[in-house]
Amino acid sequence: MAEAPPLTRRRRTRGVLAAAGATLLIAAVDVLVPGSSVASSHREAPLISADPSVDNTDLYAFVAGDQPDFVTVIANYYGFQEPNGGPNFYPWATDAHYDINIDNDGNSVPDLTYRLTFKTEDKRGADTFLYNNGVVSSLDDENLLFRQTYSLEQLDDAGGRKMLIKDGPVAPSIVGPASMPYFQPLRDQAISKLPGGGQIYAGPADDPFFADLRVFDLLYGANLSEVGQDTLKGYNVNTIALQIPKHMLALKGDAQRNPVIGIWADTERQTLKLSPGQANPEGPFVQVSRLGNPLVNEVVSSAGIKDAFNGLEPVNDGKVQALLDRVLTPELPALVESIYGIKAPAAPRNDLLEIFLTGVTTKAGGPIKTDLNSQLNNMDVDPKKFVPSEQLRLNMSIAPNPQPNRLGVLAGDTQGFPNGRRLFDDVVDIEIQALEGAAQSGHLVKALAAGDKVHHNDVTFAPNFPYVGLPRNKAVNTP
Repeated sequence: MAEAPPLTRRRRTRGVLAAAGATLLIAAVDVLVPGSSVASSHREAPLISADPSVDNTDLYAFVAGDQPDFVTVIANYYGFQEPNGGPNFYPWATDAHYDINIDNDGNSVPDLTYRLTFKTEDKRGADTFLYNNGVVSSLDDENLLFRQTYSLEQLDDAGGRKMLIKDGPVAPSIVGPASMPYFQPLRDQAISKLPGGGQIYAGPADDPFFADLRVFDLLYGANLSEVGQDTLKGYNVNTIALQIPKHMLALKGDAQRNPVIGIWADTERQTLKLSPGQANPEGPFVQVSRLGNPLVNEVVSSAGIKDAFNGLEPVNDGKVQALLDRVLTPELPALVESIYGIKAPAAPRNDLLEIFLTGVTTKAGGPIKTDLNSQLNNMDVDPKKFVPSEQLRLNMSIAPNPQPNRLGVLAGDTQGFPNGRRLFDDVVDIEIQALEGAAQSGHLVKALAAGDKVHHNDVTFAPNFPYVGLPRNKAVNTP
């Protein structure tokens, strides 16, 4: 598939997008019933503070310049980790499923799921409260008293299950410079090769999401005075990074005929039975967290549906009128108009419906005149079986840009967000511009060109897998 041109305006035609809108409009809000557990994503939903270890914070998917035949997927969890947060630090939940889902035929049901489940070996017992009792120089160092491992399974849509890795090593939470003065060797030892090609890392990293989250304070103080502060600076996250050959993810194994995939991450938990000093899992697993495109649940959803959205499977997105209403008539442009006087684009916003729910394609009948990253562009997809849903969609055929632009597709860099998401894509500025109509007008809104004035991460990304920065080893409040 040839590289797609920048997004431009076109007249709306009938097609899949119109049918999707009709389907959503007749749906009932009662589909949004919260599960029996909790929800997540950089604390964007009211219930997330109860269970941060299964909080999906960010999802990335891209083709890296050093590995052009592979797709790298990075899923982050457990946000706002203060590096000095002992004594328990930030373990992975051992009673949860951490899933990365791939949809290559557009029916919004996973064709492949990569599932991690974690185990803990805790040697502290009644002897000590310390995570380690000396300098930790390797993953098998006897000074490391708290260890975790994972199993990685591949599940397919035919019901098949394949164990890819058993007892894979997890890099430990970073304790401090005295305990772990050199974290790079620990991270290197936690990278494992995958059968058939590819690799995986599970462990801590610097939080790669960069943004000034004072957008929630009346849109940067109601006068753009509250910008330029990277709210996530100094914090770590738990990271799962997967690098998988393109042909393994493509429909029918053919990444040339079928280069577009959809990706989302979710976590599942069992219901917890609480008793004094204990929380025991029991019952079936239920989805408690979900993430595709960034900031959807933070900015697009209303407070009343945030928890429910985290429990909603993508295949059911097209049945929720409340969700459609928030896309077709988004709140943020109206707030920008009322606070800053920049006129909101006219509703209904079918360009946003296309970006978030179908992928960008002329085959959806929306206002954006380009074929970029919808599974409808795959040659072997049956349009009659296509189901619109919120996913992070990636066209694997678009080569890495040697001179990338932080504003991605809106700036003519078609390898960037919303075509997948690279670590350095400035998704806050991109989404504000998209909500203000830049995707359908073909040009940026100059009055908002500076965005939140946080344009890059404060830690340099690694040039090779797993690409994220090493975890911070100093307290957030260090001068």
